This record gives sequence, C-alpha cells and structure tokens, in this order.
Amino acid sequence: MSTALASHLPLLAALIGAGVFAGLIAGLFGVGGGVVIVPALYAAFGVLGIDDAVRMKVAVATSLATIIITSARSTWSHYKRGAVDVRLLKAWTPWIMLGALIGAFAASAAPGEALTAGFGIFLILISVQMGLGQPGWHLRKSLPGGIWNAVIPGSIGLFSAMAGIGGGVFGVIIMTLCGKPIHRAVGTAAGFGAAIGIPATLGFIIAGWAVPGRPALSLGYVNLAGFVFIATLTVLMAPVGVALAHALPVKHLRRLFAVLLLVTGVLMLRDVLSGAG
Repeated sequence: MSTALASHLPLLAALIGAGVFAGLIAGLFGVGGGVVIVPALYAAFGVLGIDDAVRMKVAVATSLATIIITSARSTWSHYKRGAVDVRLLKAWTPWIMLGALIGAFAASAAPGEALTAGFGIFLILISVQMGLGQPGWHLRKSLPGGIWNAVIPGSIGLFSAMAGIGGGVFGVIIMTLCGKPIHRAVGTAAGFGAAIGIPATLGFIIAGWAVPGRPALSLGYVNLAGFVFIATLTVLMAPVGVALAHALPVKHLRRLFAVLLLVTGVLMLRDVLSGAG
C-alpha cells in the first residue's frame, strides 16, 4: 500500500500545486487556469510513465473539465464587481461552444507533440505582445461586427479547446486590442471557460473512450482524480485572484500576465525539443 501511494505522490503534489495556482490565476487574469493545469498534469503524467501518445490529450481534457467549475466561480466574482460584459458574453457563447466542440475532436486526432508545440509557441508570442506592447495601444476602438461576431468567438472556442485553456488567453488579447479596458476584458473572458469546457469535455470523453494507455480513473481522456483535486482547490482560490486583479494597476497586471505566458510557453517547447532529441 505504501509503495502504491509513493508512486502516486508526484501526481498528487502536481494536482495540489496546480489547483492552488490555477485558482489564483483564474481570478487574476481570467484565463481559467489552464496555462498552469496543462503543463502540471503533463509533467506529472510523464513522471508516472503515462504513454506520450495520450498524456498531453489527458492533460488538456482534464484541464478543460476543471475550467468549467473555475470559470463559473471566477465569473461570478467579477460580475459582482461590475467587470463582466454580459451582452457580449451572451452573444458569443453559442459560437464559442461550437468552436470548442470542434476543437476537442481535432485535438483528439492530432499528435500529442503537435499540441504541446503549438501551445508553447502561441503563449510565447502572446507574452511578447502583452509584455512589450503599450497598454493604451489598440487595433481599433471597438470589437468588429457582422460575420466577426461568429468568427472571433468560434476561433476562441476552437483553439482554446485544443490547448486546454479557458479562452481568457485569447479573449483578453482580442478584447484589449479592440478597446476594452483590461479589467473588463479579464472579467468577461472568465466567462468563456464554461462555454468552452462543457462541449470540449464531452468531446474528449467520447473521443478517448476506448483509447489504451490512459491513466487510471479516467473517463475518456478526462482524468477524474485530476478533476476532483484541481476543481476543488481552484474554486477556493479564485476569489483571492479576483481581489488581486482589482487591486493591481493595469501596467503591473499586463506584465504579470506576460511573464506567466512566457514561462509556460518556454517550458512546453523545451519538453517537445528534448523529446525529439
């Protein structure tokens, strides 16, 4: 019994650490915590010897499942502070859900290494924009209308589901570039998580139902142990992150967001390159 417990300590430690930090990050940046959960689970499953062909997919799927809970808690906290654009959230949700469902099946079919590399490259590029760009610089003064009301949220859902993130990474960037204040962008983007997580999780469960090599206690690609640990801890910590988000100046919030994305992206790319070597 002690040997079995010891063999799972790396996973348990990763789940606890990821849950605490993901909750803080969900409230602080509106990113659903996936930028922490996915790398933590990916590393823990690697230590436990989970097949490389499935461990990134399990990490992504489990992250998306936990984000459903985290997003709801974080969005409510932001809403009470008046930082959620309810009209935009309602208009974008159906398209986000459709994109997320497509993204889940696309990610299930893609090689694990491709998912990892794409995740890392995107985060590095976005971190540069957030870290070096001027806070007051915008592409335009408002979000575009017409067909873009479907294309933008659909793309957010698609790529977020493939990366295992809650949509805040994409949503915050797009909204701030189109004139929304970052605190309102963060609050609104927090609401994307549930819209992405619900259909994407169902897609990953179906796509991974009979796939061999998954961790114990997995439903499709979703690891139930990871879901329970991380969802519980993120719910407890998300309000703390929200309080920090509204206490920090805009400049500091952008810089912290950039550092978070850069470090995560570099770590994911390093893992892909070391595996290829």
